[in-house]
Amino acid sequence: MSYEDTAVLLLSHGSTLPYAEEVFKNICAKFKAKTEFDAEVGYMKVAKPNLPQAIEILKERNPDLKRIIATPVFLAAGIHTNIDIPIILGLEPKEVDPRQPDGNYPEGHYLYGLEEVDFDGELDLLGPIGPNPKLLKIINNKISGALEESELDADAKTGVLLVVHGSRLNYSKEFITDLFGQFEAQTDYPCDFGFMELVDPNIPTSINKLVSENEVERLVVVPVFIAPGAHTTRDIPTILGFIEDDGTGHHHHHHHDHGHSHSHDHDHSHDHDHDHGHSHSHGHHHHHHGHDDVKMEFDGEILYPDPICDDDILIEILEDMVKKALE
Repeated sequence: MSYEDTAVLLLSHGSTLPYAEEVFKNICAKFKAKTEFDAEVGYMKVAKPNLPQAIEILKERNPDLKRIIATPVFLAAGIHTNIDIPIILGLEPKEVDPRQPDGNYPEGHYLYGLEEVDFDGELDLLGPIGPNPKLLKIINNKISGALEESELDADAKTGVLLVVHGSRLNYSKEFITDLFGQFEAQTDYPCDFGFMELVDPNIPTSINKLVSENEVERLVVVPVFIAPGAHTTRDIPTILGFIEDDGTGHHHHHHHDHGHSHSHDHDHSHDHDHDHGHSHSHGHHHHHHGHDDVKMEFDGEILYPDPICDDDILIEILEDMVKKALE
């Protein structure tokens, strides 16, 4: 089947951090190479091109374009996928916005005075990725890769914690509860999940429970996020004790020799001054870091692999989503 009149708009949140943008450029390049579709990344806010601009780029490349499949590269549903993106694309939101129920956004809000989308063809907006079983392969590979960086013996008791952002809406919890259930059913590691913010259980609470119930010596903390950003390179590492928060909003990376290892496949200096890596191992007391007044009590090694990024399995998932929409 030919899809010459169809293109894919890969939807991203957008970040001020350039390496997050690089990840989405790589996702788009891999998607185009693997599939027969033209594709472009569009950012909901902050980064460029925004969604209307990305549609213009697709139109310019293909004057015969009749259909655009807007595909959110988001793991879970939420305000962005159900409200913000539909509104930006000129579509009906999927639910009433709890932030602004009347739909009249004040000046300065990113949904105020939107640039109109100029496309008279068919514009289909898909749902988010959701708890796709293929994500388990990515998580298992992240764990295996992290353990290769470990400084402990292979038989050290290992636990796994899946970490997600957290949302005031229930979608994030539904997503990780489903995905974690699938993960737990196929792993031999003692495991749990925790939220970075807004929702319980938070990360320290989940770590303390996992460690106390299983006498864990080594913990693999897997960030279930698509791309690196402030949350994965600053907020979660601060909670885990990789970065010291001095209370002023400034973060200081630990430079002591406690089995701290970092490596990475690109050379960006992030908002802490090491090359963010395949995994971090940290083998000293972590109890001095708290989160929502909960202190993390763990003496062992923490391994912290990268987010999903442009993993080939993610590209497969996105391709599956688009082809299913075209059936």
